[in-house]
Amino acid sequence: MTVPLHATLATVTARIEQRSAKTRQAYLDVLAQAKKPGPYRGGMGCANAAHAYAAMPANDKLVLRQERQPNVGIITAYNDMLSAHQPYEHYPEKIRAAARAAGATAQVAGGVPAMCDGVTQGEDGMELSLFSRDVIALATAVGLSHNVFDAALFLGVCDKIVPGLFIGALQFGHLPAVFVPAGPMTSGLSNDDKAKVRQQYAQGLVSREVLLEAEQAAYHSAGTCTFYGTANSNQMLMEIMGLHLPGSSFVNPGTPLREALTVDAVKRAVALSQDKETGVGYQINAKVIVNGIVGLLATGGSTNHTLHIVAMARAAGILVNWDDFAELSACVPLLARVYPNGSADVNHFQAAGGMGYLMAQLLSAGLLHDDVHTIMGQGLHRYTVEPWLNPALNGQLDWRDVPTKSADEAVLRPVTQPFSADGGLRLLQGNLGRAVVKVSAVKPEHRQVRAPAIVLTDQKQLGVLFKEGKLERDFVAVVRNQGPQANGMPELHRLTPVLGVLQDKGFKVALVTDGRMSGASGKVPAAIHLSPESVNGGLIGKVQDGDMIALDCDTQTLQLEVSDAELAARTAPTPDLSGNQHGTGRDLFALFRANAALAEEGASPLFTNI
Repeated sequence: MTVPLHATLATVTARIEQRSAKTRQAYLDVLAQAKKPGPYRGGMGCANAAHAYAAMPANDKLVLRQERQPNVGIITAYNDMLSAHQPYEHYPEKIRAAARAAGATAQVAGGVPAMCDGVTQGEDGMELSLFSRDVIALATAVGLSHNVFDAALFLGVCDKIVPGLFIGALQFGHLPAVFVPAGPMTSGLSNDDKAKVRQQYAQGLVSREVLLEAEQAAYHSAGTCTFYGTANSNQMLMEIMGLHLPGSSFVNPGTPLREALTVDAVKRAVALSQDKETGVGYQINAKVIVNGIVGLLATGGSTNHTLHIVAMARAAGILVNWDDFAELSACVPLLARVYPNGSADVNHFQAAGGMGYLMAQLLSAGLLHDDVHTIMGQGLHRYTVEPWLNPALNGQLDWRDVPTKSADEAVLRPVTQPFSADGGLRLLQGNLGRAVVKVSAVKPEHRQVRAPAIVLTDQKQLGVLFKEGKLERDFVAVVRNQGPQANGMPELHRLTPVLGVLQDKGFKVALVTDGRMSGASGKVPAAIHLSPESVNGGLIGKVQDGDMIALDCDTQTLQLEVSDAELAARTAPTPDLSGNQHGTGRDLFALFRANAALAEEGASPLFTNI
C-alpha cells in the first residue's frame, strides 16, 4: 500500500526544486556533455592507453584493450592513522579480484587525504579540518580525471572524508558511484563512562594516566569510533541516500559479512556501469537530499551536516538552507538514542534493527521519498532489509526483511512512539544572526539561558578561566573569530567538558559561536555556526563582557539585549588572526579562508558562484 507523503516533506522538497531550477539544469547540462555511449577509455590515444594500463597484469591489459568490459576506478582514503580507515589497507586487492570475477577490471584511481579530528581536536591542525573536505573533493576529481573509468568505488568513512568524496564524485556524475564502508569497531568503554572521566580530568580529580587509559578503552581497535558523531552520521547518510548496499553501514570490520558486502559492492558497480542512466549525478536529486536531512533528524545526527549537506547538495546544483532543516525538523520524530543523545553506541543501534528498521518506520509515515533511484534500483523500500549469510545459499550474501519490532526500544523506536516529536535540530534567529542548535541531548530545563556574556577568542581561554575559579556563575560563553573566513572553523570540542561540569553544578550556561561544536554536540545548549561570522561583519564581533544574551531553544530566538543605539556606537575590535595563519600547513590554506562561503552556504570555497 502506498503511503501518502507527509505534507511538510512535499512542501520543502517542492521549494528546494523551485529554488534550484536553474542551477540544477546547468549541472545536468554538464553531465549530458560528459556521457559517452561506450567505455570511457574507448578511442583514447595509444600512448595515453599504454600509460593508463602499464602496471596492470597481462590478463587485465587484454580485457582493457578489447574496450568492452568496464573498468572501475577506486578512490581511497586509506591511512592507518584513522582507526575507521585502517581496514581499507587491503580493499584494493579484494576489489580487483572481485572485479575480475565479474568480468571487469579495477584500478586505484587515486588517494585522498584523511585527517583524524580525534587527533587534532584542540590542536592547530584542527584549523585545516573543515577545508580538508574541499581538498578531498579536489583530489577525487584529479583521480577520476584520467577518464578511463566506467564506474567508481569510494572508500571513506570519517568526518570530512565522505562529504569530500561525495562532492568530488558529483563532478563525474555521469559515472555510477558506490560508497564502500568499513564498519565500526566493537564496543569498548561506554561513552557515558568516557565522558565522566573527561569531566573528572577537567576538574583535576583524576590524572592524565587515568584519562588516557579511559580513552584507549573507548577507542581500542580498527573501525569507526562507536559514538554517533559525524563519521557514523556519514554512514547513515550514504545508506539513506541509496549509495551504500542496504544494511552495510554498521557491520564490524574483519567479519565474514563485512567481506561479503565489500565483494557485492564491486558487483553492483560493475552492473551499474552497463547502464548510462545510472550516473550518481542523475541519482542525487532534491528528493534524495531531503531524505538525507530526514535521516539526520530522525537519528539525532551530527550538526556538522548542517554545513556538509548544504555543500554536498550544491555540488549537484541543489540549493538547501537552514530553513529547510528547521521546517523538516519540526515534523520528523527522533527515533534513535545513540550517544551523545543516549547511552547506546552504534553497535547497539545496529543490533536493535539498524538502518533498515529506521527507514521502514519513516516510510510507513510518509517521511521519506520512496520514489528515488538507488544503487539497488528504483525505490528506497529496497533498503528496508538487512544482510545476512544465508545457510541455504551455502553461506552466500542475501537480504531478508528487517523485523517489524525493534529489539531494544531504549535505542530505536517505532515512529508511533518516538523519543521526541521533532528531530531536535533548530534554527535560532535574532539580532545576533542565524545559528543552529541541537537539542536532542539537551534536557528541557536547560533549553533557555539568559545570562551575561563572557567573550573569548580561543577555546583554551575557557579552560584557563575554569581552573582559576572564575566561572562559578551563570554565563553565555561567546567564542568568536572561529568561522571559516577567520581560522577555518575548527571544532571547539575542548569546551564540552568544562561547560558540562558547570551545568552539572547547577549553573545556567550556554555557548554562542561562529565556529563548530562537532558531531559530539551534547547536553549544553550551543548556538553554533553563527552567521554572519565576526570577520564578516557579524554582530558577534561587537559583544562585550557582561552583555546580557538570551538563548531560547523553544522560541528559537537568539538575542543580544543591547540597544540599537548602543550597538551602533560600538566599534568591533579588529581580530588578531596572526596566530591562525601560519604553521601546521595553515599558510597553504589562505586562499580557502579568503574565499570561503558563509556557514549557511556550506562554508566551502568551491561553490561561492552558485
